[in-house]
Amino acid sequence: MTLWTILASGAGVVAIAAAGSLLLPRHVHVEREATLQAAPEAILALAASNTGYQQFNPYLSVDPALKIDPFGPPSGVGSGFAFDGKDGTGTQMVAEVSDGAVHYEIDLGAMGQPTQIIAVDPLEGGVRVTWSMDADMGFNPVGRVMGLFLDGMIGKTLDRGLSNLAAAI
Repeated sequence: MTLWTILASGAGVVAIAAAGSLLLPRHVHVEREATLQAAPEAILALAASNTGYQQFNPYLSVDPALKIDPFGPPSGVGSGFAFDGKDGTGTQMVAEVSDGAVHYEIDLGAMGQPTQIIAVDPLEGGVRVTWSMDADMGFNPVGRVMGLFLDGMIGKTLDRGLSNLAAAI
């Protein structure tokens, strides 16, 4: 076997793997929920506030050195914060507030621009809180493969955030 044959075979395997990764899902959805004993308005008020969010921010509980720099109005659309910590840097901003949900736009730079929603559904004696994240992995083969593991990675973070929220209210 010549060196040329080995290189051509290796390039073929890489090309097939890259093309195959494009068959993986482009859009990834991660969701967790919890039932809490709280008023929906109390949860939405915390979630829509750049400082209120810090009371249950799941990244603060694992990175006490996380730097948070609030911006925009204290609450509502445009309220947000920049962050810099061991898991990365970026911004998170409230994009929409409705009767039952707060929508966030997140900018992680080269890591992407996922969106998150914290939604509340009143229940008898409490509220169901659903925290979800959606990410577009684009046409990047590495991103598409990472998307397969996002539920396991981000799901733990959302669970921690829901637990922190239960303790904060």
